[in-house]
Formats: sequence, structure tokens, C-alpha cells
Amino acid sequence: MNSYEIQIWEITKRADRKARPWRVRWAVGGVRFEELFRSKALANSFRSELVKASNAGEPFDTTTGRPASESRTMNQTTWYAHSRDYIQMKWPRAAAKTRRSIVEALTPIAMTLTYPTKRGRPADQVLREALYLYGFNPRRWSDEIPDAYAAALTWLEGASLPVVELDSPPMIRRVLDSLCVRLDGKSAAASTVQRKRATFYNALGYAVERELLASNPVDRVQWTAPEVAQAIDRRVVANPVQVAALLEAVESLGNRADRVTAFFGCLYYAGMRPSEAADLRRDDCDLPGHCPDCESDFDDLAAVQSSASCDHEKIEPRWGRLVLAGTAPRAGTHWTDDGQAHEQRGLKHRARKETRTVPIPPQLVELLAKHVKTYGVAPDGRFFRGLHGGPLSESVYDRWWKLARQQALTEPQVASPLVRRPYDLRHAAASLWLNAGVPATEVARRLGHGVAVLLRVYANCIDGGEGTVNDKIGGALQ
Repeated sequence: MNSYEIQIWEITKRADRKARPWRVRWAVGGVRFEELFRSKALANSFRSELVKASNAGEPFDTTTGRPASESRTMNQTTWYAHSRDYIQMKWPRAAAKTRRSIVEALTPIAMTLTYPTKRGRPADQVLREALYLYGFNPRRWSDEIPDAYAAALTWLEGASLPVVELDSPPMIRRVLDSLCVRLDGKSAAASTVQRKRATFYNALGYAVERELLASNPVDRVQWTAPEVAQAIDRRVVANPVQVAALLEAVESLGNRADRVTAFFGCLYYAGMRPSEAADLRRDDCDLPGHCPDCESDFDDLAAVQSSASCDHEKIEPRWGRLVLAGTAPRAGTHWTDDGQAHEQRGLKHRARKETRTVPIPPQLVELLAKHVKTYGVAPDGRFFRGLHGGPLSESVYDRWWKLARQQALTEPQVASPLVRRPYDLRHAAASLWLNAGVPATEVARRLGHGVAVLLRVYANCIDGGEGTVNDKIGGALQ
């Protein structure tokens, strides 16, 4: 703790001290300190430094009694130790994927910030795994660490640079430049660089909060992270005919693939995120329908059965509704509180119990009703699950999506970015709605976006009457 309440007394000589008789006394925040010196000249020099710092308005540390700048220099907290403190501070309130992201950013930084002359450095792969699995994972700090990893972490404890060494622009630039390179030596993605830089900046900010640094040294370095594309590449957006062909291709791949046909339908027809669709529950869906033969209306198309008066063979789905209440993103067993691969969370950018209502067209109502009749739902009501009843895995639906693209698209389209990822179906939905004239506020509400974010992300996908504009310009040129 620092204080500006400083009192410095005159130098005195103690008759009972022969080796170091000259005494300097001062108080910081009411706490008294003293230092003894061999000569009056040394004592006077020390006192002059205290007076100089006090006159300059510099705060003093109430623990050491020294000026704050000097106390920071004396502090030998290493970057590795500080990183562990930072992670421990962040861990309780961070989502599982955020925890993993923090560790992925701090691991290469900790490997960079070491004494180059320290002997016995472990292989980079061993050191990286030791940090990722144990050193930076509070859940495993009490676990028994394998010998190779324990030796690597012991080496790092002694080799890690003090945090005060980062109060240097060349050192900061060295770290920032290292974030731009992948393990294979190639350039890292711009989004990865920006994410790791943000973590590094935040960790340094925590060092300032702990008074290990006077200010964040990144602010003094003229270094710019690569630009990250904000707008969606229009080439990834599929049209309704292409999406219909892709869904048919998934269904034709067999029962195992058909289990995720309605999952892909949720991404396109409802604009859902994959993690939202993976957590969709039966009780949160309204799937109405109408039978034209007997003129009956049904609230739940999946529960319709034939009766004595009508077989309901030509039942027609109608507009329904989904109430989205949670997500189940995959983070990995190392990062969740319960050790499960998926973490149950609320909707993205919303309070934990907040919901989002999304109207769904008859096409999705039909897909969901068919899914329930054919495959049922999990005991907890989830529509989509793995073959053994667990959460739906990204690797599973990614594999079926790649096969469906090869079957439904032409060879040039397969090689192109067109709906390369299942997430691109959500982009296709947003583009379709905007170009159909749906107000941006309503599109943003259904997607769970802010309006400003929506327009920035999908700016390239909105048709603005290009043909009409071109005709006007062509007419002016004649």
C-alpha cells in the first residue's frame, strides 16, 4: 500500500553503535522506519534521496518505507508467478472457453520471458504441455504432476524473468512479436494475435493493480496488431436452394447423419449458434400444424396421431416458436468446473436466466417434428445428442457437413468458402432476412446481436440495389 503521508527527520548519531552509528529515521503513513550507515556522508545521501522523492510528490510504500518506484524495482515477483496469480483471480468468474483462451495466450508468453542463459531448459513441447496441463490450471494444482512436467515447471520457476523487467519497450515488443508466429513458424491468424495481445495487456494491467509496475508498458510501444476482418465474406453465404440441397444430402447419408439434419436446420431457419442448437430442449419448442382434411389445428406436430375420423396424413406445419434459454459450448474437460467437456451456460452476451424467443418457419417445424418422431429426445429433453446419449460433438456434425458439401455442391463450390463451416448457415440466415426487408432491429433480436454489430458484420451481404445504381451511372455516362 502506498501513502503520501511522509515525515523525514534529521540525521542523528547513536553513541551505542560503533560500526554504523549514523541513523536516518522517517515515517510513512504513521509507520516508522530507520536505516544505519557507517558515515554521515552515506546517511546524508540516503536521506537526500528520500527528501527528493517526497518533494517530487512520489508515494511511499508503507511496507518497505521506500519510494514506490524503488519498491517496484526491489520486487522480484516473476512473470510465471504473476501469471498464476492472474489466472487464479480470473478463474472463478470466467467461462470455460475463456479460461482455456487465457492459458493458451499466457503459455507462449511465459516461455518467452525467461533468462536465455539459464541452463537445463526443457524441450519446448514438454514445457508447453506442463504449463497448459498443470502450471496454469488451478483445478490441477493439487494433483500429482508427472516427473517430466514437474521438472519443467521447477526450471521455469527459477528461469522466469521478474515482472519489473517488462517495464521496457524492447522487452514488450519482443513479446508482442512472438504472438504473431505459430508453432510451425507461419504467421498466426489476426484474430489469434489480437486475442493474445488483449490477454497480455490485461495481465500487465493486473500487475499495475498489484503495484508491480507503475503503468502498463504496452501503452508506450508503437505496435499495431494485424487487422481482423469485421464483415462476413459474402462468398460463404448460401442461397435457400443450396441450403435445401445440403440438408437433403445430410439426410441421404444415413441414420447417423440424419440425426443432425434438424440441427443444421436450426442454424439456418432460426439463425441459431451451434452451441444454442446443441442445448435446445423439447419443452422450449412450439411446433404447430394444421390438417386440411379435417380442418384440425394442433399445438404439437410431433405428438399428432391418427384418429378414427382422420389419418392426418397431409398435415401441414405452420409457423412455430423457439424459446432459447441456454448454450452448451465445448471447452474441454480441463477447463470446466465439473470436468465435463461441455459447459452449461446462459445465452451469449445475456444474463444467466435471460431468454430469447425466435419464430421459426414451417420448414424447421417439420424438421424438428420429424426428428422427435424418428429419434426421440434425450432424458433431459435435448433434441440433439451423440450416439451414446452424451452432448452432440462438433467433430461429429463437422464430419457429416463435409460429406454433405461434397455430395450437394459442385467441385468448384466445394473448393470455395461457400458454407465451409456449419456456422456459415447462421450467416446465410442473417443475410436472407436482411435482404428480404426484415428490419435490422428484428434481425438483431432474433440472432442475439446488437444492431450496430449486425450491420457491421453483415455489411457485405446486404444487397443495395446495385443493378439500379449501375443503370443510373451508365445513363449518366452516355
